[in-house]
Amino acid sequence: MNIHKDDNVLVIAGKDRGKKGKVRFAYPRKQQVIVEGVNFIKKHSKARGAVKQAGIIDLEAPMHVSNVMFLCGKCNKPVRIGVRKLEDGRNVRYCRSCGEVID
Repeated sequence: MNIHKDDNVLVIAGKDRGKKGKVRFAYPRKQQVIVEGVNFIKKHSKARGAVKQAGIIDLEAPMHVSNVMFLCGKCNKPVRIGVRKLEDGRNVRYCRSCGEVID
């Protein structure tokens, strides 16, 4: 999975298409991400004494990683990400459009 936590992404599919946000959580095994301010759902919660109040809560739900694209900081557009090996042996992500190293 090429999208990591704290990446800026653009939603390219679904009800929130066109919105931008930062990845708060990434779940590589499920191939899902949670993006700030995107894909809200309403959850009905029951009161649990004085600790938790009852009502309808808005939560950010996970979305599949195929529905988002990475926003490059240099070229400011949604791009695909590649992986290349540096001379010192490290693998780094890079923008396939402008060649900028991300990590």
